[in-house]
Amino acid sequence: MTAHAIAPTQAVPPARPVEWTRFIGPGLLVAVGYMDPGNWATDIEAGSRFGYALLFVVMVSSIAALFVQTRAARLGLATGRDLAQLCRSEYSRPAGFALWVGAEIAIIACDIAEVLGAALALRLLFGLPLWVGVLLTGLDTLLVLALQGRGMRRLEAVVLGLILTIAAAFVVELLLFAPDWNAIARGLVPGRLVADDPRALLLAVGIVGATVMPHNIYLHSAIVRARGAPQGDRAIGGAIRYATWDVAIALTGAMLVNAAILITAAAAFHSRQTIVTEIDDAYRLLAPFAGTSLAAILFGVALLASGQSSTITGTIAGQVILEGFLNVRMALWARRAITRALAIIPALIGVLWLGDGSVGRLLVLTQVALSLQLPFALWPLMRFTGSRRLMGEFANSRLATVVGWVLFVAIVGANAFLLAGV
Repeated sequence: MTAHAIAPTQAVPPARPVEWTRFIGPGLLVAVGYMDPGNWATDIEAGSRFGYALLFVVMVSSIAALFVQTRAARLGLATGRDLAQLCRSEYSRPAGFALWVGAEIAIIACDIAEVLGAALALRLLFGLPLWVGVLLTGLDTLLVLALQGRGMRRLEAVVLGLILTIAAAFVVELLLFAPDWNAIARGLVPGRLVADDPRALLLAVGIVGATVMPHNIYLHSAIVRARGAPQGDRAIGGAIRYATWDVAIALTGAMLVNAAILITAAAAFHSRQTIVTEIDDAYRLLAPFAGTSLAAILFGVALLASGQSSTITGTIAGQVILEGFLNVRMALWARRAITRALAIIPALIGVLWLGDGSVGRLLVLTQVALSLQLPFALWPLMRFTGSRRLMGEFANSRLATVVGWVLFVAIVGANAFLLAGV
């Protein structure tokens, strides 16, 4: 038998595994939106009025936020386009324009909360008039521009530093006030308070509305591709897994910070039967209740860090929304200047007209605006992530589809309660 030379079959090289470090970091930029000054008002009142009883709402709303943000990351990685770009291509021009207007309103509302939070922190720490603090917040535009010019990694590092500042401040607050850990554990279990007390229901809805933010959906779907889009199903699947872990870790940190704000308010104020509805009242009472001025100083520093970190991500989200919906590129300084001017003007009018004690009410109004816009971001997100035409094998499972639409209906219902209570 004649021997035949058989050419060896060429081995197909395995697909290059996803470098997990490329997809770690965007979760930090998303997480700061869940710790912005708008969350503080609802957490402080909830803790001072009802103690630890509404802690489970913080946990549930954080789980809902995690679901929404993982859908957003999945969309960006699987389609190679962000939510705003898909809205422009998949919807009619009038529908896309309407969605863009709503998204811009959400950006401005979020920026107003950041302006008010930072201005209030400057007043509490340095005694500046509130209107002066509002004007000074315009200077952070220079900070954002300088950071973005140095690359995404540098930006993420600065944001991480601000988050750690907030977290460290509240760790010390918890040590100073020694909360009841047994009561905290009971607060993580849903009870009848929300069903029996209209004010508890309104605050619970406010916590949800302040947690899941529409501009973060657009932002996350874009920044997951900031360091290159994965090619091939295997690479995309790996990138989605890493992005999911990234945002899960980051949002767990955000949940712990929000829980710490509520727990601090419960330990400091509820135990003394003092109801606090304004952030500046909380600042003034912390020092005498703790017996040291350190408690108030740390609170003010954390509030300032919260406003600055949220400002950074709000700027990037605004750029994503403008370019995605309108396919318009604008110089970053121009975009930032316009957004901040549109936030400073109503914030300045509000504090001059309504007085320094109006910050709490104005913050609540910004959260209402954000909550009202959320369904208009969640609807296209669920439609697109459920489409096999767009997502291929990464389309939502049946369970994810049911969870998403139940969440949509719940948020629409929450908005109705918010409007009834404002």
